[in-house]
Amino acid sequence: MKQARSKPFDLAKATFDVVTVGAATRDMFLKSRHFERRSDTRAPDGFDTCLPMGAKIPVDELIFETGGGATNAAVTFANFKLKTACITRIGKDPGGREILDELKRKNISTLGVQSDSREHSAYSVILLSGSGSRTILVARGASKHLDDKTIPWNKLAGGWLYVTSLGGNEKLLAQTFKQAKLNRTRVAWNPGSSEIDMGMKKLLPQLLQSDVVILNREEAAGLAETSPRDLQGIFKILGPLPRLCLLVTDGKNGAYVHVRGMTWFAAPKKTKAINTTGAGDAFGSAFVASLIKDGEIKIALQAATLNAGGVVSHMGAKAGILKNYPAKKDLARIIVRQLE
Repeated sequence: MKQARSKPFDLAKATFDVVTVGAATRDMFLKSRHFERRSDTRAPDGFDTCLPMGAKIPVDELIFETGGGATNAAVTFANFKLKTACITRIGKDPGGREILDELKRKNISTLGVQSDSREHSAYSVILLSGSGSRTILVARGASKHLDDKTIPWNKLAGGWLYVTSLGGNEKLLAQTFKQAKLNRTRVAWNPGSSEIDMGMKKLLPQLLQSDVVILNREEAAGLAETSPRDLQGIFKILGPLPRLCLLVTDGKNGAYVHVRGMTWFAAPKKTKAINTTGAGDAFGSAFVASLIKDGEIKIALQAATLNAGGVVSHMGAKAGILKNYPAKKDLARIIVRQLE
C-alpha cells in the first residue's frame, strides 16, 4: 500500500535544516533499588516514589548529563547529519558551560543560546527505581526566562522549527510561531504540560499552524478533553488540526501517527527499560529528522521508534540517541501497520 509522504521542502535558502527551541538543563540521574514504590492511580505511571525522611538511602548509580527538550532534540538532528541550531537560555555557571560545550561538541550552532547572569541554569534531579519509571525534580532557572526579543531570528532561518516546552510562556510561544509564519518555516511542536494546561481554545492557532504535533497519550487526552482510553476520540478531535500529522506516543505500548484520516501504529522492539527520560524527545525529533531526509511517514515512524528505544535502554537522556540515521535493515525491524 502506498504510504503518505510529506511535501518536499526547499532548504536552498535556509541557513539551517532545523532549529530547536525550548529548555536546556543539567541533569543528575540517581538510580536506587531502595526507592520505595507505592501504587497510586492518580500518578502518571501508577506509582509514587516514597523516601523516608531522616534516612540515608544507598544510590546504585549516579550520572550527570545535559538535558532539556531543545538540546535533546538538537542532538538527534545533529547525529542524523542535519545542520542544526538551538535556541535556549542558560546561566553563567558550570552547568551552563557544560550545556554549551555539549552543543559545540555536536556541531550544533549556539547562535540562539542566551546567557543569564542572574539566574542559574535549569537543573533536574531524576530518581530512577530500576524499572525505567522515574520522578523528576526540576528547578527551571534561566530556561523560563528565554527572551523572545533578543533571539537573532534573521541568523537562524531554518527549513523546520522544532518547538518543545516553553514553560507556559504565552508571549514567547506566540512570537515563535509568528516568526515561523514570516519565514515560511515548517513547524513541529511538542508542547509541554504548561502549554497543554492553556487548553485547546487558546492553543488552536498554533495547532493549526503546526505541520507535526507530538504528544504522549495522556497529554493528547488532556488537550482533547477525553479519556486516554479513547484513542479514536483523540484522533477525531486533534487529528485534523496539524497540517501534516498528529503523533501520539504511548510509552512501552508503541506509538501512533494520524495523517489524513489514516492511523499508523508501530510497536517498539522488546528491550529492558532503564530510563524513560528523554524518550519523547528522541521519538519526536527522529520522526521529524526522517521526514526531512526521506519524507515518508512509515519510515519516519520506524526511525523514531528505534531512536526512542536506544534512549530508554541507557542512563541519561542523550546516551542512547542513535549516532547516525538508521540503515534500511534496521528500519525494517520495526513493523508498522495501518489501523482500521
